[in-house]
Amino acid sequence: MGEERRQRDIRMNEELEIPEDLGAVDEIADQDEEGTGDIAALREELENTKERVLRIAADAENYKKRMEREKEKMLKYAGENILRELLPTVDNLERALEQGRTETGDAGKQLEALLEGVDLTYKGLLSVLEKFNVQPIESVGREFNPDEMDALTMEASETIPVNHVLQEFAKGYRFKDRVLRHAQVVVSSGKNS
Repeated sequence: MGEERRQRDIRMNEELEIPEDLGAVDEIADQDEEGTGDIAALREELENTKERVLRIAADAENYKKRMEREKEKMLKYAGENILRELLPTVDNLERALEQGRTETGDAGKQLEALLEGVDLTYKGLLSVLEKFNVQPIESVGREFNPDEMDALTMEASETIPVNHVLQEFAKGYRFKDRVLRHAQVVVSSGKNS
């Protein structure tokens, strides 16, 4: 039974990276002819320390696993807040479409009410984007910047200088300090000669 215990201690020492010489307590115990009890006390203290170390190692491993699960959960649901904020915009668009389908009467007033609803919805959406640090990149009239803009084509212009943005096909957006989407632009080639 002593050998079995010694083998178990060696395995625990290897798992916990405890130096092998701590197992020397067993050898000293075998040499203890006087039976003073000091060795037994040391052995008990060593066992208690090993158990404490095992519990601490298990707690650390459990903590590590729990933190990994929390991290995965946070990454999985990272966009939840912005999506929740966008839902009222979807609701407003649905209401505007429903109103456009059910309105009767003057077509001009119907179209005007629909445009007003869409405009309010657009402003609400921009407000949500701004709340989450998404800002539009102003490009028309500015010098072409390849870090923020994609040039689709070049056109001659009498009023816009060379390498400045003449027209914007799709607005670019920045999220915090990073470009979320490049603006798609037409760049001026200068005056047509």
